[in-house]
Amino acid sequence: MAMVNQSNKVLSAQLCVVAERYWIRLCEVWPQAQQQLTQNQQQQLQQVFGLSDYIGEQLCRHPEWIGPLFDGLLTTVNRNDFDNQLQQLLSPVTHEDNVKTVLRLYRNQQMVRLAWRDFMGYSSVEDALLDLSALAEALVIAARDWVYQDMCRQLGTPMDSEGNPQPLLILGMGKLGGRELNFSSDIDLIFTFPEHGETQGGRRALANQQFFIRMGQRLVNVLDQITLDGFVFRVDMRLRPYGESGPLVVSFSGLEDYYQEQGRDWERYAMVKARVLGPWTHYSDELQQLLRPFVYRRYIDFSAIESLRKMKRLIAQEVRRRQLSDNIKLGAGGIREVEFVVQSFQLIRGGREPDLRQQSIFGAVDTLYNLGQLEYLAVDELKHSYVFLRRVENLLQAINDQQTQTLPNNPLDWQRLCYVLDADDEAQLRQKVAAAMAIIHRHFNATVGGDEHHDQQEPWTHVIWDVCDDDDALSLLAEHQVEDERIWLLLKTWRATVLKRAIGPRGRETLDKLMPKLLEEILQLTQPSSAFEPVSMVLDKILTRTTYLELLCENPGARQQLVRLCSASPWIAKELANFPMLLDELIDPAQLYDTTSIDDYPSELRQYLLRVPEDDMEQQMEALRQFKLSQQLKIAAADVTGVLPVMEVSDHLTFLAEAIIEQVVLQAWHQVAERHGVPAQMNVSNMGFAIVGYGKLGGIELGYGSDLDLVFLHDKLPAGCTDGKKPIDSHHFYLKLAQRIIHLFATRTNSGELYEVDMRLRPSGSSGLLVSEIARFGEYQATEAWTWEHQALVRSRFVFGSDALAGQFSQLRAKVLQEPRATDELAKNVREMRLKMREHLLKVDKNSFDLKQSPGGIADIEFIAQFMVLAHSNQQRDLTMWSDNVRIFEALAEFELMEFAEVQLLTQTYCQLRDANHELTLQQKKGVVNIERFAEQTEQIKRIYQHYLASE
Repeated sequence: MAMVNQSNKVLSAQLCVVAERYWIRLCEVWPQAQQQLTQNQQQQLQQVFGLSDYIGEQLCRHPEWIGPLFDGLLTTVNRNDFDNQLQQLLSPVTHEDNVKTVLRLYRNQQMVRLAWRDFMGYSSVEDALLDLSALAEALVIAARDWVYQDMCRQLGTPMDSEGNPQPLLILGMGKLGGRELNFSSDIDLIFTFPEHGETQGGRRALANQQFFIRMGQRLVNVLDQITLDGFVFRVDMRLRPYGESGPLVVSFSGLEDYYQEQGRDWERYAMVKARVLGPWTHYSDELQQLLRPFVYRRYIDFSAIESLRKMKRLIAQEVRRRQLSDNIKLGAGGIREVEFVVQSFQLIRGGREPDLRQQSIFGAVDTLYNLGQLEYLAVDELKHSYVFLRRVENLLQAINDQQTQTLPNNPLDWQRLCYVLDADDEAQLRQKVAAAMAIIHRHFNATVGGDEHHDQQEPWTHVIWDVCDDDDALSLLAEHQVEDERIWLLLKTWRATVLKRAIGPRGRETLDKLMPKLLEEILQLTQPSSAFEPVSMVLDKILTRTTYLELLCENPGARQQLVRLCSASPWIAKELANFPMLLDELIDPAQLYDTTSIDDYPSELRQYLLRVPEDDMEQQMEALRQFKLSQQLKIAAADVTGVLPVMEVSDHLTFLAEAIIEQVVLQAWHQVAERHGVPAQMNVSNMGFAIVGYGKLGGIELGYGSDLDLVFLHDKLPAGCTDGKKPIDSHHFYLKLAQRIIHLFATRTNSGELYEVDMRLRPSGSSGLLVSEIARFGEYQATEAWTWEHQALVRSRFVFGSDALAGQFSQLRAKVLQEPRATDELAKNVREMRLKMREHLLKVDKNSFDLKQSPGGIADIEFIAQFMVLAHSNQQRDLTMWSDNVRIFEALAEFELMEFAEVQLLTQTYCQLRDANHELTLQQKKGVVNIERFAEQTEQIKRIYQHYLASE
């Protein structure tokens, strides 16, 4: 892209006002400015003042930078100077706080220089991106080397088994890896080291991994922490193996094992850009060779195409969900789509074509042309459009050093962009941007293939949607063998309501295209009216969200699944109506019914959260809720269509909840730690904190809409206070952590509440401490807890925390449950608690059966299981192993404490009653059926209940 020198252009009146304001400020702090600067220099300085608030603010704080800028720094950039200058600046520094100051001041001085060159047209876009990337790499490596040397002095040098010093290697990901960093980007890094071993030369040996984890924590802090001088770069470490829940640093072998066994498609895409930062060594070679087989297959990898299609849908979905407009990165035809086009070719053909194995998008595009994979015209169009958008992005960010890809929402910044990009006004520049994005989007669609579907002929449902006369409509329905007359009444009424809604011309046009297609699906059903009601409820909520109407209009699969699922379950229809972003999940039926593997929920959630800035709490909370809703929809879809049996539905809902609990705790920990620091010896990998699930969560029996019964525990507290800016004592820290966790669960965002959390089962109930020391929890259970609390403990299960805490909880739970008990007294207590529950909760007439609370129902079966564990685990200690009723009954049969026929009846009836309750939930009905439906089974359950718990 040809660059235009801006020095002879004139600022607009509004830009002159801004420039004058900064010039006056500069003269106040540097009175000699007018004498020491030439007229031409003053003019150019005022030009950049008008164009960039960031440059204006920095130079008013540091006028001493202006002289060197005019003395040659603006003319050329020698990228090697960054490393040499930083080395000289840091070599005498002995304290970390001073390192932070040096790095931040150097960063700001150089960023002012590079922004000035960009605004004034002194460098091409490609050079500007290379300059920014080289600066970032130099800063990261300089910080790494200083921290490494400082830690070696304190703790000794990490060595391998042969006595070779071990370095920390840093993989630069994304734009930094591709040497295409934009002005105010965060940087994605992965830390690794070659071999395990121990430090040598320190007071005591320390495992290499522990050394590098501590080093990594310090390095992130040096770069990322905001001081009076700002930050060096925002650092994002979430691309490492296992994301935030994984160790901050892993060895080469750990990386290799992870990517071979658990590496996912999205991680392959990320690794295309991965590059070892800093001077190249044999370790750099080793690391790149280790990663290559994971990223690039030895054959032409057409299996990647389906993954590419999925990624394409995710891009469109993200734009809709975040309601992005004017976004030149994520919008249709944005910067990300160019990256997608190029990386798709790299992944498919990089195994066979070594020249494609490069991080630079510019180099990869040229290689694709040389290999005949892209035509000259496509290369030319993609490069010119991409370069133009990257220039716009860079300028947007350099205005105020803000990470944004959204076009301005104010006239001042539009004038700045128009000035630099030679546009007459906002309208002309918007036209240029739109033209570039349209070209990119065309190539983007051509790469993977679109989902466009054009009907060859107009269906008859066009007429039924437009017809007004009742007789005409009814005869048309009869002609096409639709025997449900009620459908016309519903359609006519709904259409009349819609006509009164203000949905705009585009929305009206899209609805008129959609409805005939949707009616085509609905009118094929035996009872169209029963499907139209829930479907119209969903449509009501999206009438003013034209993007969702377009989604349904353009995707036959989404329409089919909307009709199918809404017909099967009013609960699903309500979810879709309340949260229209779930409609994205309907586009690909194969994906919709392919429920996430039980073990994969944690990694899927980590991947999902990577799309959201780590420091944006609001978006993180929203993303958690969206993930839950979308996964819950997939589970429900598989449920109502018979793909998943009920027992597995509960498993999926339970393990989904556990994955979310893990991320909520991690987020809460970071938020509290950022403000207060952490207790001594504690960190994100060793929190000293645990969560125990009770009730349905503990019993692995969660249903749709279930709340979470939780108890919070912590390890023995270290003495003293936390190590942060606002220290608090350790107990107060864990209290704040618990409060923050509850807040993250309970806060209602656009996507609703995450889970309702019930903490009443903690020691002493609502009047007890929110978080208890685990030893005190054991004492309470052993000496103060009531029988009903021990019943609840039967259904408890450790769901978050370290292995050590899990072991402690398992031991104390078993010890309490295995205490000897007088059977008669126990039976009396259990029976009385069951009667209290029934009196309080059972509210049905004599012809109805409450699946949970009626005699012979779910609660009776659960109480039998709890009584048997409490009565017999003193003799049969393995009875305490399980928290779910089915396996408890299996164990009772195995130990011959119950007859096999009894266990079979209890288990089968329990599953049948839960199935029925489940179905009613999906139909949005209460868990009540006719008393005759399960009469035979429940009579037998009542007899078993009376046999073991004595007559009521």
